[in-house]
Amino acid sequence: MFRTSKFLAKNCQILCGFVVLFSFSRQSHYWAVFSEGIFRFILFFLLSAPLKNTMYRKKPDVDIIKDLLELTLVAYPASTFIKSLAFQYEERGGLSKKQLEGLYKKAGNVDTIPANKLATLEAMILKRPTRYKSALPENTPLYTKDIRIGELITAILEKYPQHKRVLFFKTKYDNNELLSPAEITELERFHKLLR
Repeated sequence: MFRTSKFLAKNCQILCGFVVLFSFSRQSHYWAVFSEGIFRFILFFLLSAPLKNTMYRKKPDVDIIKDLLELTLVAYPASTFIKSLAFQYEERGGLSKKQLEGLYKKAGNVDTIPANKLATLEAMILKRPTRYKSALPENTPLYTKDIRIGELITAILEKYPQHKRVLFFKTKYDNNELLSPAEITELERFHKLLR
């Protein structure tokens, strides 16, 4: 609270100086109206700024995750996992549910950590949502051969084995290439001519 009052006093001095500076200019009426609007805006901004940081947590002095990270770092000074968790917690300000579960498992092996901190960490883990991934779909082949087209090709080639266009379709069919709708209609037209 002492810091907040010092902060407000210092910024109010700057603000009053700003208003006085602009109120004694040439067109004093316009500047007075303008500076009064700025004064109200800045005063609102200055009054609301210190309150923003204190409203996130009920007790900013208590940080269970940070305490547990420090205690596990003392117990496991060579653990890269704990070091990376501590770095991520400092950088991002939080850990994921999986990371907290890993910290809980590591901290559970340390005898010097109080049980109440472990219970608090467990409650924080249970409070977080569990995200499930859906199962991967089965792998299906990219191209499935149309049996009807294969039967048409074999029927035509039995009657005319040297038919160049149908041989071309057979090559495409054997190489698992798709036949265009125009090629399929052409193949059906050849089959109708056989009858």
